[in-house]
Amino acid sequence: MAGVEASTESAYAVQYLDGFINKTLHLHITDGRMFVGQMKCTDNERNIILAMTHEYRQPSRADVKLAAERHEKAGMPGNVKVDMKKRFLGLVVVPGQYITKMEVEG
Repeated sequence: MAGVEASTESAYAVQYLDGFINKTLHLHITDGRMFVGQMKCTDNERNIILAMTHEYRQPSRADVKLAAERHEKAGMPGNVKVDMKKRFLGLVVVPGQYITKMEVEG
């Protein structure tokens, strides 16, 4: 009986993920990076393939320090804001074992 329940859950999971095909996903991974791209497919190991993908990562400590120095030199009040680093990757495979959070646009 447990095998039937697992099979039903697996079929539901596949159907659920199929609903995300060609939609823009935001995939957060364990090292703090985020990938934003159009989902093309997935596999049994939970790997997700994204097309037209951009990678976002936290700025380096040197970038934060430089921004803080500029902020202070300009005499601006309040907190320093530093944008995430962004680069275009194209087609990528994101290993499922490293995905911590998945968001769907729209």
